Amino acid sequence: MIAAAKNISSTETLTAAMRPIRVLMAAGGTGGHVYPAISIANAIVQKNPGADILFVGTKDRMEWTAVPKEGYPIKSIWISGFHRRLTIQNLLFPFKLIVSIVQSIIIVRRFNPDMLIACGGFAAGPSGWVAAMMGIPIILQEQNSFPGVTNRLLAKHASIIFTAFEEASNFFDHDNIRISGNPVRKELLDADKTVSLETFNFTDKKKTLLVLGGSGGAKSINDAMLSWIQKIHDDLRIQIIWQCGNKYIDQIKQNLEPEKLTNLRLLAYIDDMPAAYAVADLAISRAGAISCSELMTTETPSILIPSPHVAGDHQKKNARTMVSNGAADILEDSEIGSKLFESVKELIFDERKLAEMRKSASDLSTPDAAEKIAGDVLELYRSKENEKNLQTD
Repeated sequence: MIAAAKNISSTETLTAAMRPIRVLMAAGGTGGHVYPAISIANAIVQKNPGADILFVGTKDRMEWTAVPKEGYPIKSIWISGFHRRLTIQNLLFPFKLIVSIVQSIIIVRRFNPDMLIACGGFAAGPSGWVAAMMGIPIILQEQNSFPGVTNRLLAKHASIIFTAFEEASNFFDHDNIRISGNPVRKELLDADKTVSLETFNFTDKKKTLLVLGGSGGAKSINDAMLSWIQKIHDDLRIQIIWQCGNKYIDQIKQNLEPEKLTNLRLLAYIDDMPAAYAVADLAISRAGAISCSELMTTETPSILIPSPHVAGDHQKKNARTMVSNGAADILEDSEIGSKLFESVKELIFDERKLAEMRKSASDLSTPDAAEKIAGDVLELYRSKENEKNLQTD
């Protein structure tokens, strides 16, 4: 015990003696990439006060507003995704890539990071490759069971690869893969149910269904909800929070009269997700990695509807992991039009099944994933600094 205490003391002294770490966070495109990066950044700052964090992303995607909202600076590069069909954007892609590499060189040289953490999305590609070519340690965080193309391309340059699902390890030829789970927002666990019910003007006397289609909404889920919303609302007599996406909300309002559905809260986007999870007895959701991780962390029973339009069918792989462990049920995207109502009806009033799902979700959750990743990042930083000091001596 005394030896252990001495080791802890010397580590703390070493950490205190070092200058704060400088980290370039590369993530973009969707919340599934950006929010884990923000969670990791928060954990690094908490463990290493004074840490200097800079994000790199694109101006036309959600990171451009989400990152500054969390108090972090962000620099832009011009890169965009590559479409599967012939488009003007595809013709511009080689030029955008060259410009983005030049922009990344300028950003990396000026910021001079101790390491780069890439959390996926096309914005991470050029900056990650430039950092690797300049000898800066690269850390990857992969959210899905099937890794994205950017992380697969950067994997050979990585010092550590963190994955949320064990299955993802099969796609990386790497000897330092660590299964950490997905970092999620800590505030998800802070919501009080009574206050949250008041937020939506709901009562605790009725069950609440939460419907999620991802930040942009999901057309097939919206179409199924339109078909069944009256029957779900009137026959089941439950409360409903339906997040449908900005591009769908006007059309949906034209096809129903939400003011007559007194227990429905139709929203383009849910600003207060902690409150939404706090009141939900059951969620209908896509099976994106972060959605799954948030459902597990908040112990929310769910019916997962994997999107059929994603690389490597990774949402189905994510969903199967939860289903096989008893934390969720699954419906195919092609089934929701016919089976949505019965699935909700059978599950939302089954207290035994809901309790089993909550327990299984809790067992799968990794609420300390960001802290684990931050700890390993700082340990790598310490080892690199020690190597430099030994070489200097």
